[in-house]
Amino acid sequence: MGASLYSARNNPMATDTRTQPRIVQSNQPAGVPPLELTGERTLPDVPEENYWFRRHLVVYDWIAERVAGGRVVDMACGEGYGTEVLARRAAHVTGVDANPDAYEHAKARYGSEKIAIVRDLIETFAEPADAVVFLQTVEHLHEPEAALRHFGSMLEPGGAVYVSTPNVLTLAPEGAERSDNPFHIHEYKAGEFRELCRRVFGEVDLYGVHYARKLRAHHVALQLGWDRVHKALHITKPFYDWFTPAISERDFKLAKGERPAEFDEALDFVAVCRKPL
Repeated sequence: MGASLYSARNNPMATDTRTQPRIVQSNQPAGVPPLELTGERTLPDVPEENYWFRRHLVVYDWIAERVAGGRVVDMACGEGYGTEVLARRAAHVTGVDANPDAYEHAKARYGSEKIAIVRDLIETFAEPADAVVFLQTVEHLHEPEAALRHFGSMLEPGGAVYVSTPNVLTLAPEGAERSDNPFHIHEYKAGEFRELCRRVFGEVDLYGVHYARKLRAHHVALQLGWDRVHKALHITKPFYDWFTPAISERDFKLAKGERPAEFDEALDFVAVCRKPL
């Protein structure tokens, strides 16, 4: 299918963050300022955002298994949940974000002996690392190649840069060239994203994020006409009010594509980049 049904950014049945009252995180620990859902970054603890949160979380979980014991920098860490996931396996993780609200929140909620939260620009922060993680942000940049070169310069020998971005073919509404996310500068197809990474790194492995379990079943149901059924039965809002919060990271999977069509169908691309040029 085209644009996702599960987010306030794309779902006409969900609250539109641009026209409706503010949506903020719920149930935050004492002393942690909740963040507002704006569409610029995904957040945990927001039921309306759970699809996007889980879709990002599965990639952090996947990377965490590959950076065990290393020193990691999580660039554009946002709310900080991904930095915390990486720290479960890494020796130490530095989360970097320039936004003052995100920085204050992440520092208050996730700062620990294994986690440092730093307020800085991704273009200027630098420290040696075994891995640099940069998820769902390269599409926000005017000069993505320069950012990737900077990340590569931080790597210790044998290190890797992990970069993800949404697939414009499945993010954009049917017939549109791009999504309506105002924070995105450029949205990528698989070939151009791979080429961007290969201009900077000698070794690039590309993976796709795909539906699994109940999201796969939902995708098949849509192809069979589920949209017409729930609208005819007037159960659209109750169904998605239940379904969206029930999504977990197990409802997504990562796969290394063998055919171009497999990447065309991916939700997101994840590049593992080594050997800076």
